[in-house]
Amino acid sequence: MQWAARIATAMMRARLNFLAVISPRLAAKAALNLFFTPYGRRNIRMPDVFRKAEHLRFRSGGGLVQLYRWNHPAKKKFLILHGFSSCAFKFDSYVMPMVRRGYEVLAIDAPAHGRSEGRRVSLTDYIQAIRDVEDGYGPADAYLAHSFGGLAASLHLEDRAKVARPRLALIAPATETRRAIDTFFRFMQLDGRVRARFEALIREKSGREPDHFSISRAAPGMAAEVLWVHDEDDDLTPLEDVRPVIAAGHPHFRFHITRELGHRRIYRDPEVRRAIVDFLSQETVDFQE
Repeated sequence: MQWAARIATAMMRARLNFLAVISPRLAAKAALNLFFTPYGRRNIRMPDVFRKAEHLRFRSGGGLVQLYRWNHPAKKKFLILHGFSSCAFKFDSYVMPMVRRGYEVLAIDAPAHGRSEGRRVSLTDYIQAIRDVEDGYGPADAYLAHSFGGLAASLHLEDRAKVARPRLALIAPATETRRAIDTFFRFMQLDGRVRARFEALIREKSGREPDHFSISRAAPGMAAEVLWVHDEDDDLTPLEDVRPVIAAGHPHFRFHITRELGHRRIYRDPEVRRAIVDFLSQETVDFQE
């Protein structure tokens, strides 16, 4: 971590812990806002394939969401969903392979990410953005979802009307919200009084317990055929959280575990990309071990 980032982190910890002395509830509200705030948002060079896209915007929640579209109209739709503090540009290498397979390709910058409006995004905000893009531009037949986007896509597909059964490629999804909260509280060095009020705020805002926001819980009811790709060395969404889903033996899930690709290199790996495109376009998947 660079010195500037270390100083900023120390200041945030000090502020939250000072608030905790005055009012654990105020500290919890500040912590929740921080938890929902993407970090490192900056201008990223637009890949060439995005210069060829239609640049559209739609309203979701309190702001406008950036949508990119290729090959419209086509009979089948493919939707790309990025992770936390990321953007659609990171998944440029998946666009043309799916266009060549006959798909209309859609990619969004989640609220508060990329070129979309907003400063903070909750999981329910992301799920609502998925619903809004599908209401406006048609339901997807195939999804690619990484990290935080994977959790949002999974919960969306748990609730989606089971009229058609799409395909979903999950890449290193954030499997358990409980894990993300644990990691955040350890990093910010906050105590149990703040944690209790933090989780109470989640219940107030969503009407759900934090454990509800879990792919393990949602998996049996997800209306999709799922390919789940995860790396043994992922330090952000650890494989430990995935093992209970594997052990459950859901018939609509298949798994591929990689090595030495971590949390982000995994979606750039050519073999992973090839297998995902084959799976999403309903061709045979043959991972080379």
